[in-house]
Amino acid sequence: MWISSSKVQSAPNHRKTVESESYWYTLQPLKAYPSELKSRIIEMASAFESSLSSSLSGRQTLSATAPSMADSLPSINFGFDELRDRMAKFTARFDAFIEQGRKRVLEERNQFRMNIAELQEDQRMKKKDMEILQHKTSTHQQMISKEAAETQEMQAAIASLSSQRDKNKATRDALQQQIAETQKEIDARLAAQRAHAQYLESQSRFNIPELDFWMQNLCLKIEGAGQTDRLRFVFTHVDERDWDREAWFELCTSSRDYDVRHCRPKLEREKVDRVLERVNETRDLAVLLKGMRELFVEAMKS
Repeated sequence: MWISSSKVQSAPNHRKTVESESYWYTLQPLKAYPSELKSRIIEMASAFESSLSSSLSGRQTLSATAPSMADSLPSINFGFDELRDRMAKFTARFDAFIEQGRKRVLEERNQFRMNIAELQEDQRMKKKDMEILQHKTSTHQQMISKEAAETQEMQAAIASLSSQRDKNKATRDALQQQIAETQKEIDARLAAQRAHAQYLESQSRFNIPELDFWMQNLCLKIEGAGQTDRLRFVFTHVDERDWDREAWFELCTSSRDYDVRHCRPKLEREKVDRVLERVNETRDLAVLLKGMRELFVEAMKS
């Protein structure tokens, strides 16, 4: 790497011609050194070159003017070898220093790269953690919104059920009141039915003798007309020519007012309506039987 010491030592006979060039080549590797140290070495080399050039020019002048005197002068040792050795040692130390600096710089660069790689890895992990947290946050927000919607739906359902419960409660109270009123009415009707049943039971002992009286004295018999709300009253002994000839009419009891639907033989409707009017006013069945028998007798005679 260094040319100065090896080049000068390998050519001792050409001392005067190559000394300046050797020191110039010695300074060439200094371009890679720091600027302050480089400037100092360049100053030392320029000073040495100026002193060397002045001594050489003086020698050449003396040899040109008085060659015999120059030949007779003793040789002067300027200490070039010592200077070369010192420069070589300095160069070796400087190379070692540069090598150590280079190694330190490489180590620091490698450490810096490792630190950068670790930081990048940490950044990547942090970024990944942030993405995971963002995903969790979005999922949590979605869950919160979904739970809020479900809460609103549940609140609406609760409100609807509460209103329905209130309506049902009001309906229940109204139904209970209606049930109580209906129960009272049922009790009253049951009492009336029991009273009516007692009356019918007490009256039943008079029905058979009265029916026998009607059948014997009025020549009357009562039959069913085939319907639950109709009775057929059959008379005999209404025709003087034929005492067994029958005359009958059907009485409808489906409504409050009595009504005669059919009769044999045929009677005038106006006369039947007059008899029914008297019966509906008095509510007496004997009036009906007497009036209808008279109408049948009159019809048989005509």
